[in-house]
Amino acid sequence: MKALGIVLIVIGLGIVIWGAFGFKTQEKVVDIGPIHATREKEHHIPYAPLAGGVIILGGVLLLIRGKN
Repeated sequence: MKALGIVLIVIGLGIVIWGAFGFKTQEKVVDIGPIHATREKEHHIPYAPLAGGVIILGGVLLLIRGKN
């Protein structure tokens, strides 16, 4: 239980610090015969800092409960 609590705390801190997950995709802009043009588009998936706080709280509760 202690190991799981520590893992949850670390994951929660990571969510609070970074706040978003991003990735890039490529889109075709022009495709006329031999002429091809693409562009990169960034996508961001935001995490709520509240979710990180809840995960940290769960990890702390597991650590406290594991001591009993």
